[in-house]
Amino acid sequence: MKFKLIYLIISTLLFLSLNSTDMPVDLNDDYKLIATKNEFVAGDAIVLKFSTTGGLQPLLYASYSYGNTIIKPVTEVGMLNYNLPQTISSKSGVVNWKLLADNQTLSGKCHILPKTKAISMETYLGPPSIAAGRTDFSMLVVIPTDRFDNPLQDSTAVNVKHQFLNNEENNTVYIKNGISYKNIFSETKTGRMLISSECLGKNSKEFTLNVLPDLPTDFEIYFDRNHQYADGNQITSFTTSIIKDNYGNIVSDGTYAAFFISNKSKAILKTSGTTINGIASAKMIHPDHEDSWKVKAIIEGMAKSNTIELDYKPALLDFQVVFSEDNRTITIGPLKSFMNQMIPDGLEVSLSVFKNKTKHKTLLKSSFGGYATFKLNTNDFTNDIYNFKIETAGIEKPFKQIKL
Repeated sequence: MKFKLIYLIISTLLFLSLNSTDMPVDLNDDYKLIATKNEFVAGDAIVLKFSTTGGLQPLLYASYSYGNTIIKPVTEVGMLNYNLPQTISSKSGVVNWKLLADNQTLSGKCHILPKTKAISMETYLGPPSIAAGRTDFSMLVVIPTDRFDNPLQDSTAVNVKHQFLNNEENNTVYIKNGISYKNIFSETKTGRMLISSECLGKNSKEFTLNVLPDLPTDFEIYFDRNHQYADGNQITSFTTSIIKDNYGNIVSDGTYAAFFISNKSKAILKTSGTTINGIASAKMIHPDHEDSWKVKAIIEGMAKSNTIELDYKPALLDFQVVFSEDNRTITIGPLKSFMNQMIPDGLEVSLSVFKNKTKHKTLLKSSFGGYATFKLNTNDFTNDIYNFKIETAGIEKPFKQIKL
């Protein structure tokens, strides 16, 4: 009877164990990483091997800098092999992995190092132009990479070479966080600097850095003219001295200089020019009446010139006015210049017409052949008595009580 009871108990327990769905099937499975190393070189075949005591084949979850992936195992007797794909094994960095087993938490990481040979050099230089004076600089950034486009390891030496005028320099910088860089400062002279870099026998292309003049300093201005008469026709030319920076370098061609002219009536005239070989030139037509000018040039926000003064004598001292055809045709001239020659064409003549002390109209004409002629039509000027004022070359002549 006792043996029968024991048999029933054992049979019941065996039945329950075979038909239970609540207990994990892989309860007795055990996994262990067979670690050989955790550092690899990019491009190597990377296999994570696990020993197992069961027949299940859990997946491996891998996370790296470009994303995440799931890897199926390749089975052997008592072994599970997880081959990392080349998309992972060729990229340097850290790969975190986790075995997706129900009854066991197993995770770790492996480090993939870049190869120790530079295949390409990513090199950047900017800005391409700097100012002379040892304060402005351009930055050279060098990123040597292996055949899988991985930046080389930190502390790898990079040689930076540059040549300027008669000087050649060779400096060593080291890769940090995947890049290396060098600040290249200007000299006090202008010119073209050549720059290159080298890492582990791999050389970059040649770069060119232009060292331009620094900010211009104050300068002098001069004038030149054929005569000093205000004929409204000739040209006065203004030029600067050779404009240089603080280090004696001639400023770049195209530097803009503005010339400001103040006359007797406090009006401001402006002309301008750009430098060629350090000299800026500008021109201004003579006034058409006696005047005095004060001229000053500036390079906005950077430099200014001295102030020069010019006087212009009147070219026209007097003129004749003739009324004809019932005073409706008014002829001004001859208009003679300083050598008794006819004034050049284009001198402006104005005729102001007043009626009862109120200005009725102003007419303008340009001289031609030494004369200017006004014709007053009956539509604008009815028959009546008017006052006239004729002005040219700064000379005014009034005519009162003229009957049309």
